[in-house]
Amino acid sequence: MVVPIYLGRELLKGKHMLFHSSKKPTELHIIHLNKMQDKQGEKLKHALDDGQKDSKKCGVLGKFCKKAKDKTKDKQENDDKHSSTKNVFLLDFDGDIKASAVDHLREEISVIISSAKAGDEVVLRLESAGGQVHAYGLASTQLARIKEAKLTLTICVDKVSASGGYMMACVADKIVATPFAIVGSIGVVSQMPNFYEFLKKHDIDVELFTAGQYKRTVTMFGKNDDDDRAKYQDDLNRIHELFKNHIKQYRPNLDIEKLATGEIWFGSDALDLGLVDELGTSDAYILKLMKTHDVFALHTRTKPTLAEKLGFEQMGVKVGNMAGQALSSFGEQLAKYNRP
Repeated sequence: MVVPIYLGRELLKGKHMLFHSSKKPTELHIIHLNKMQDKQGEKLKHALDDGQKDSKKCGVLGKFCKKAKDKTKDKQENDDKHSSTKNVFLLDFDGDIKASAVDHLREEISVIISSAKAGDEVVLRLESAGGQVHAYGLASTQLARIKEAKLTLTICVDKVSASGGYMMACVADKIVATPFAIVGSIGVVSQMPNFYEFLKKHDIDVELFTAGQYKRTVTMFGKNDDDDRAKYQDDLNRIHELFKNHIKQYRPNLDIEKLATGEIWFGSDALDLGLVDELGTSDAYILKLMKTHDVFALHTRTKPTLAEKLGFEQMGVKVGNMAGQALSSFGEQLAKYNRP
C-alpha cells in the first residue's frame, strides 16, 4: 500500500514499512497539527460570527463572542508574521512491561530520520512504568538514533516515566514533566516463587540438566542455595551498574549514586534533583511550538487482516470453544455407559 507522508511541502511515498513482517502489514498516519488547528479555528470563527449576529439577543454573550473573535483574529495575524525555520515531529510511546510499542517507534523514527533536516525537533510523549531490561534498552537505543541524526529530542512526561521509562527519557535533550508525574525508580527488581518444598511434600522430583556453571542459578522448582542466590544478585547488580552508566552518559551532572536507589519522585521534586528540566504539560509545550513551527503527529498501527475485519477470527474462537464444550459433554455422557 502506498502511504502518502507530508513533510512540509514535500510528499514522500513508501510501499511498506521497513522493519515489519509482510504478514502483519502496518500503516503510518501523519497529521499536520497546524492544519487541524486551523480547521478547528475556522469552526470556532463561524460559531463566533453566528454569535455576533445574535449579539443583540444574547446581551453579555454577544460581547463575549466579539472579544473571542478579536482574539482569534489577532492570533491569526500574529501567526502569519512567524516563519517556520524547522519542522517538529510528534510521537507517542505507551509502554507495557515488554515495551511492545518499540515495534512502531522504530518505524516512525526511521521515517523521520530519512526525511528530516538537522535542527528539526522530535517530541515524544512518553508514558511507562518500566519493564524488561532488554526491551527498554532497545527502546532507548532507538531514541539515541534521533540525536545521532543531529535532531533535537524532547520528551514529555504527563503521568509516569519510571525505571525503564526513565531509561528512555534520560536520552532526551530536554525532559518536560508535569508537577505530579512519577519519575525515577533507577533500580532493578526480580522475583519468582519457589515450589521446591511443595513438590517435595508431594514426592515430585524435578530434574535439571545444564552445561555451563551458571547456565541456571536460582530456579522455581529446585532447591536454591546461597551460591545460587549470590550469583543471581551479582547479575542484578551488574544490570544496575549498566543502568547508572547509561544515565550518566546522557545526564552527567546528576548525582547518580544518590538517585539510583530505586526511589520515585514527583515532577516538582525531580526538577530540583535534575532528573527533569522543565515543568509543564505536553499539550502546552506542543501548542507553543505550533505558533512558530509546522508540527506533524506520526502514528503507526497494525492493519487488521481480512479475517479480523469480517470477524472470522473471533467467530473461530467462539466456534472452537463451543466445539470443545460439546466434545467434553459428549465424553461425560459416554463415560456413564462405560462404568462397571
